[in-house]
Amino acid sequence: MSIPEQYLQALLEISGEINSIQDPDELLNRILDIALQQLSAERGFILLKSDEGLLPRAAKNIDPEKISDISEISSTAIETVIEKKQALLTFDTAENEELDGAPSIMLNKISSIACVPLLLKGRLIGVIYIDSQSHTAKLNHQSLKFMNAFANQAAIALENSRLLENLRQENNILKEEFHRIYAFKEIVGKSKSMSQVFSMVGKVLNNISTVLLTGETGTGKELFARAIHYNGLRHDRPFVAVNCAAIPEKLIESELYGYKKGAFTGAVTDKKGLIESADGGTIFLDEIAEIPPALQVKLLRFLQEKEIQPVGSNQPVNVDVRVIAATNLDLELEVQEGRFREDLYYRLQVIPIHIPPLRERRSDIPLLAQHFLNKYSEATGKHFLGFTETAMDQLVEYPWPGNIRQFENVIERAVVMATQSFITEEDIILRRKGKAQGIEAGMTMDEMQRILLEKTLQALDGNKTHAANTLGVSLSWVHYKCREWGIR
Repeated sequence: MSIPEQYLQALLEISGEINSIQDPDELLNRILDIALQQLSAERGFILLKSDEGLLPRAAKNIDPEKISDISEISSTAIETVIEKKQALLTFDTAENEELDGAPSIMLNKISSIACVPLLLKGRLIGVIYIDSQSHTAKLNHQSLKFMNAFANQAAIALENSRLLENLRQENNILKEEFHRIYAFKEIVGKSKSMSQVFSMVGKVLNNISTVLLTGETGTGKELFARAIHYNGLRHDRPFVAVNCAAIPEKLIESELYGYKKGAFTGAVTDKKGLIESADGGTIFLDEIAEIPPALQVKLLRFLQEKEIQPVGSNQPVNVDVRVIAATNLDLELEVQEGRFREDLYYRLQVIPIHIPPLRERRSDIPLLAQHFLNKYSEATGKHFLGFTETAMDQLVEYPWPGNIRQFENVIERAVVMATQSFITEEDIILRRKGKAQGIEAGMTMDEMQRILLEKTLQALDGNKTHAANTLGVSLSWVHYKCREWGIR
């Protein structure tokens, strides 16, 4: 027997309605309202499975606190449905052998009952129970088919609502973790030079002025950029980080500005650019010196007019984005040598903040060492009392060409390798001065890349194009690293 047309129409409407409700409590109440309305029943409730068993989550015309009381409902009907995982429907309780003589039915003069399991992939997640004391309820074989179909939809909607709620909770946890990680308390330093940086950063939190962060590789420019964003007025809006040197020159405009369908081969749909994705928030343009000259003009227009034009479009798009840029190169020198536009340089450095290298704030090294020791001790489950005096002297005296990034890697490696209560000088692997230039234990990836690039260029008589092909990297990467490392 098929489901009547009015029930099919009701199911269609119900499906759209209950799947649009995101709040779990609101969804439960609406599911119960629909069941009572469609079957003209008087009372009802929904039980959902939890660690403590099946507990009431919604009720109509029944005191939720008395749902477990057999004098209020038919516990026999519920137990039968739970055991068999099948719907139970009785038009007249007086003629039902399973329910005949049930105390709750007799006391409350229940004439008809519909009890349906909520199943998700065969797993019981709850029960919908409705009953009526009069004979007005529309309970028949067709309504049983409707209730089964409705219960399947309700179970899916409830599961989706639960997953969405979990995602919300996880998102809130991640946001809290973001704020914790990028709060200034996570940027360690009490030296005079770092105090000046903290003072400058504190002044730019609650405005939208463009910030230019300068400093050597590994000094933590992105960490400061995130701290500025997540501690400022736009902390609940997007933060989009872009490494300008990592995007091929031919793609960087479409990545930043987006493109329209048909703008070029492969543009089968419209695509929003990274700048527009950061609308209302902050975009962090790391290694800004690597922006190609042709795009520097468009970037200048974006900074001046606060609008962008996607590739293949004639219509500008207004955006509200704060810009934080960073570079480890001397932009003034880049301007003098014609590689960077002077007007763009001045537009970027509205608020310049220089992050000092680690060798210029050696008094912070003991604090940093303890900070990373605590971090990786917790991660590895090890416990250390600290560093030996010799080990700490070794850390303080080393020049740290890779700065904080290199320093953190050295401490992490020491924690993994150490077997004593204190980190000793034997646990700290550093590249020693005076040794022949080559790959050695303890080097950072930057150090190894530099040696490899220098030797490749020497072998190829300085031909950068051949060096890029030999190393399997882009020519722009070779140019960028040569300028960064001062390779002539």
